[in-house]
Amino acid sequence: AKFSPDGQQVVTASSDMTAKLWSVAWGECLHTLEGHGEYVYSAAFSQDGQHVITVSADRTAKLWGVASGECLRTFQGHSDTLYGAAFS
Repeated sequence: AKFSPDGQQVVTASSDMTAKLWSVAWGECLHTLEGHGEYVYSAAFSQDGQHVITVSADRTAKLWGVASGECLRTFQGHSDTLYGAAFS
């Protein structure tokens, strides 16, 4: 799990093929990020907290909008599982 830069949200990655955005204050799920075809191994917030990137055993990375929970872009081309996600 990773916290947003402002500490208000947390993102979790799961073997259920989703990631979830949570409210820290309320403990409720704000968005379920669905679209990967295999385990989601890692998720991370962008420095401005506006985006999340997820990586999966389906060999893709996905960029998500935090406010909408929508997938903005899918990055594909790896021949094996992706394990780490980070913004720099």
